[in-house]
Amino acid sequence: MSSATGWAAPGVDIGVIVPQVRLGYDELLHKARRVEELGLHSFWIYDHLYAPMLAAQPAFEGWTLATALLANTSTLRVGHLVLCNNFRHPALLAKMATTLDVISNGRLELGIGSGSYEAEHLEAGLPWGSFAERTDRLAEALDVITAMFSGEPTTYSGTHYQLRELPNLPPPTQTPRPPLHIGGAGERYTLPLVARHADVWNVPTYALGEFAAKRDALARACEAIGRDRSTVRIALEAVLVVAPDDAAVDTAREQTLRRFPGPGWGVAEGGFVGTPAAIVDRMQSYIEHGVSLFTFFLHDRATDATLDLLAGEVASKF
Repeated sequence: MSSATGWAAPGVDIGVIVPQVRLGYDELLHKARRVEELGLHSFWIYDHLYAPMLAAQPAFEGWTLATALLANTSTLRVGHLVLCNNFRHPALLAKMATTLDVISNGRLELGIGSGSYEAEHLEAGLPWGSFAERTDRLAEALDVITAMFSGEPTTYSGTHYQLRELPNLPPPTQTPRPPLHIGGAGERYTLPLVARHADVWNVPTYALGEFAAKRDALARACEAIGRDRSTVRIALEAVLVVAPDDAAVDTAREQTLRRFPGPGWGVAEGGFVGTPAAIVDRMQSYIEHGVSLFTFFLHDRATDATLDLLAGEVASKF
């Protein structure tokens, strides 16, 4: 544990996020297998009906894709940043997650959020509502999911969901459950849910510029309910631009600003841009403040060359 921050640092892991837009299944499986072969921690995809603002581009459904990737790898951990709670009833999601955790021999990472893209909800006739309403729905869903992971029959009476003695056997392979990631940085709604339920707090790209303040807000939320904040793992989600020399970094940075434009991606506010040595130093500064899982959007969508550089010159230093 970092004595300076009071946050746990159980070892450093690196994951790779590859949004599944404009990529065929063979390409995605190749990237996932390369991440596995190189010994990186995890492979992450999104959960949308189509890529936001890219409706004309092909994109696979997230849960089916994760299942296929886990079925065709042997050590890689796979998850979503993050599942949309509005897409699946939590009782069904808990059963799906339990099943996938068992058949993958305990390699599922379960990320979930309240929903982020209104248009697809309206187009599909799915419930949306205010952020407060969606957060309340997510809070009940988390109650249901965590209860069902216990393996005991679940009874639950909420505003949005009601269950009566619902079984869930076999239980998950991982104990006490697959790691539960909750992403977001809202101090009124989201961080209290992280404090109450999450094994891992996913710091999204748009909050990188406020990382220290949001980390302190989460600490207060933990203290308010009597939870030891060191039991919440901190995962940083960021765009990574890594290249072998400064000239290549400059070229890659230009490409990145076109692919990941605007403050929502946090490239200027908190992106990781530089040679491997510079990236290692930047990661170390976050590790000293409790971050132990880095999940990176790679500037070139995880080509073999960049994955090799990430594993050989960055991950190997930790």
